[in-house]
Amino acid sequence: MRRRRFITGSVGAGLGLVAATGGPAAAAAVGETGQTRAWQARAWQAVPAPDGTPAAQLRDVAAAGDGLAWAVGEEGRSGSTLGSPLALVWDGTAWARTGLTHLGFRGYLHSVAGTCARSAWAIGTDTAGITHLLAWDGGTWREADFPGRGRSGTSLTGVAVDPGGGAWFSGRTSDGRLLLHHDSGAWTWLPAPPGAPTATPSGVQLTPRGDVWLYGVGVVARWNGSAWTELPAYQGLRATLTGLLPVADDDLWLVGYDYGVGGPVGKPPGVLLLHGDGSTWQGVTEPFRVGMLNGIVADAEGRPDRIAGWDFWDQTRAHYLRWDGTAWVSERGPVATTPVVMNALAKVPGSDGYWAVGTTSASASSAALPRIER
Repeated sequence: MRRRRFITGSVGAGLGLVAATGGPAAAAAVGETGQTRAWQARAWQAVPAPDGTPAAQLRDVAAAGDGLAWAVGEEGRSGSTLGSPLALVWDGTAWARTGLTHLGFRGYLHSVAGTCARSAWAIGTDTAGITHLLAWDGGTWREADFPGRGRSGTSLTGVAVDPGGGAWFSGRTSDGRLLLHHDSGAWTWLPAPPGAPTATPSGVQLTPRGDVWLYGVGVVARWNGSAWTELPAYQGLRATLTGLLPVADDDLWLVGYDYGVGGPVGKPPGVLLLHGDGSTWQGVTEPFRVGMLNGIVADAEGRPDRIAGWDFWDQTRAHYLRWDGTAWVSERGPVATTPVVMNALAKVPGSDGYWAVGTTSASASSAALPRIER
């Protein structure tokens, strides 16, 4: 969806800027009724990341288990001039670069998902704005065909993989379809939600019960395998939605950021943390208000768990949010000697671990390098 990128505008820590508002008016966080759980803070640690050519960043991360994970992004970018795709793989011991010169395009990778070595996908965009879909072959990424590939008006923005190996892609075709399904070699563009004729979703999210959710500015909808259920969509003036957690149809969380009136030039974004009851969205009190929230994950039961964030007023450590059963509370990463901008977060299946990825600068015109925490 995309998706997260080097932060637009001059938002260095030395700017004497007035704090941007964090979206809608604050409201009380919603707790869990009749549930018990050990809500524990965790000690985040920095993990060595292979260098990329500055400016470099990781935009997304996915984990199949303790011994396999993928991270994707971009390197060699200068300001608005795109660089080259960057991909890393975790083998259970260390992160290593994955060679991508055979792909033959300049641009970036922005979305990745996978459940095993035989079922993983990544999405990229080249300098002409054309979508590239990649499939993992066990050792590297290979270009894959899909309906509408290279066609004007067709793009992919996000990906999710179900336990059976089926893949779901958010995006848009020239005739307004927003959801693509791949299963056993067959591809199907599904009809769009009737209420989102002009929207392009940011991403796609699966639930443990098998529902497929599309989300983005102007669209929040659930596909149950035969029909759409549409919920009121969030309509931010200059908002970016980076994650959706559908606990239930009447219990949903949206995260992202919003530059508000005037756009991104010369000011930082405001945090978006929204809770939905199926009819309305309410802003929730955030531990910090100026910055970004980039991704939200559930626990093994599908309940709220963690959110990754970038805190404008405290840039040398990641600012995660942890659900304590009644509210979102702060959980900090290790202090670094550089800025820390975390762009994505993933839960490691079968464990209590997480991966978070990002970069060491808010600016693409810098010596920014990949940043990884766990």
